Amino acid sequence: MKECFKLEHLQKRLPIVEWLPKYSWGKLVKDIIAGLTVGLTAIPQGIAYAVVAGLQPQYGLYSGFMGCFVYFFLGSCKDITIGPTAIMALMTQEHVQAHGPEFAILLTFLSGIIIFSLGVLRLGFLVEFISMPVTVGFTSAAAVTIASSQIKGLLGLPGEARAFLDSWINLFTNGLELRLWDTILGVTTILVLILGKKMKQVSEKWKGETPTKLVLKKTVWLLGLARNAVVVIIGTILAYILSIHDIKPFILTGNVTPGLPPFKPPPFTTEENGTVLTFLDMVREMGSALIVVPLIGILESIAIAKAFAKGKSIDATQELLALGFCNIMGSFVSSFPTTGSFTRTAVNHASGVVSPAGGIITGVLVLLSLSFLTSTFYYIPKATLAAVIMCAMFYMIEYRAVTVLWRTKKSDLVPFTCTLIACLFLGLEYGMIVGITVNLLFILYNTARPSVTLQWVWDTHVTQVNDTEVLLVTPTQSLVFPASDYFREVIVGTSLTRGVPPKVIIDGTHIQYIDSTMAKGLKMVIDDLNVRNQEVIFWRWKESAMFTLLGFDPGLSKFFRFEESIHQLVQEGKKDNGRRQGDYEKVATVIEEERL
Repeated sequence: MKECFKLEHLQKRLPIVEWLPKYSWGKLVKDIIAGLTVGLTAIPQGIAYAVVAGLQPQYGLYSGFMGCFVYFFLGSCKDITIGPTAIMALMTQEHVQAHGPEFAILLTFLSGIIIFSLGVLRLGFLVEFISMPVTVGFTSAAAVTIASSQIKGLLGLPGEARAFLDSWINLFTNGLELRLWDTILGVTTILVLILGKKMKQVSEKWKGETPTKLVLKKTVWLLGLARNAVVVIIGTILAYILSIHDIKPFILTGNVTPGLPPFKPPPFTTEENGTVLTFLDMVREMGSALIVVPLIGILESIAIAKAFAKGKSIDATQELLALGFCNIMGSFVSSFPTTGSFTRTAVNHASGVVSPAGGIITGVLVLLSLSFLTSTFYYIPKATLAAVIMCAMFYMIEYRAVTVLWRTKKSDLVPFTCTLIACLFLGLEYGMIVGITVNLLFILYNTARPSVTLQWVWDTHVTQVNDTEVLLVTPTQSLVFPASDYFREVIVGTSLTRGVPPKVIIDGTHIQYIDSTMAKGLKMVIDDLNVRNQEVIFWRWKESAMFTLLGFDPGLSKFFRFEESIHQLVQEGKKDNGRRQGDYEKVATVIEEERL
């Protein structure tokens, strides 16, 4: 218990204790600038992602401030901003549309409990079992699905558009009913957003030291950085001016509930169509989302932390504790599930943030918008929000990853493709499961078919070649139970290809580990070859693998040899057993030392 209160442990689990004493006014100014810049991005994104989740716009803002405040105390990465993201919104959408916002809030609480528990148990390493091809396939499919769902809002189409197929079916069914001015506004907004991104990139390359050029460069850079907020403000002003003259060409966001959310526990029961759903009923309805949503949240946050670590080590356990507590506390202010946002984190980093204190400024700005700006949110055109979301999703699609996978290992395109297709046509939860399953099958196949080098060796100094000919078997990896029968067939089958039964030498240089099933399989290899009067030698085996074999059958010690070269081994076999006895004694000594 005393360990918990030691300064080192406190700094590790409460990072603010480490960086706050070193804080200065200069750092505060930088954090304020970064926090304001991120806030201008967080507000329109929060509203847009609430729409993706099927919630009222204010829920996006409810989800945008608590994570900033909690991460201020528990976060270990200065750049990360915790809040709503497109993928988490999409994962929540199904339950919101089927049951209402209460399910989203409870899902936030339960996801936080699960993530926090994984942090307490230090099980963050589990996400490492999800490979890059699966992650890339999932992210790309989610981006395509979210972008597709916004076609309806971009063009002002009627109908429902939830999943990938639904969105495109709705487009072809109701395409002729598109609203001209919504379409023009949406397409124009996309073009402005693309231009804004290019402006930011170009401004970073400008050279010049004159005050005018520096001001111009900084202005263009800020406009490009805050392009999401700029287009939303312009669209809102345009819609408001037109509405004053009773002109309403756009579909608007509509009423946004003003004021701060009440601070209360998440709903553990709810009423639906006159039926009361208990906590267990709600959990049962959530199903696989209770696994997938925390998993995706962890993946996003850890990946972002690693991307912005800049050579520093990332404490995955601390990040899980921080993210879990962000969601737990977020559920008390009606938030839907949150995680690290790559877009806002990139903006935070580019704005020169120096500590998690920047998140406090962002959170305060979101709270101010809830208190004073909700009336203006009424006039935000849905086409503008759809354009903001679609542009963000366009840059989330991992185009380059396909090229990387093709260059590095083409077989990795299989789990990538399976994940992508399954996510698009079956749903994100099932797509992730399919991708992980396919990837594990590849791993199991490689385990069941290990790489084995087979080489015929003989001593050229001996006249009778056949008397000294041996089959050298060199596995290039550890051996486990799926490979037992295959390894046995390779050795027995290959040794039959010579007229005279050869000796078989199994080189254990690269074998770090075997299991009991493989030990049994190797014992059967010895028995099979002994029937044909073929000698088997275990040469240069590691102690870890050797102990497993000897644990299965101590009598196998006589098969181990440790000569330095293969030719010494072959020649020693033609002499007396003195050398072999020395090897037995070496094995026995190692075993005895291990027991002691």
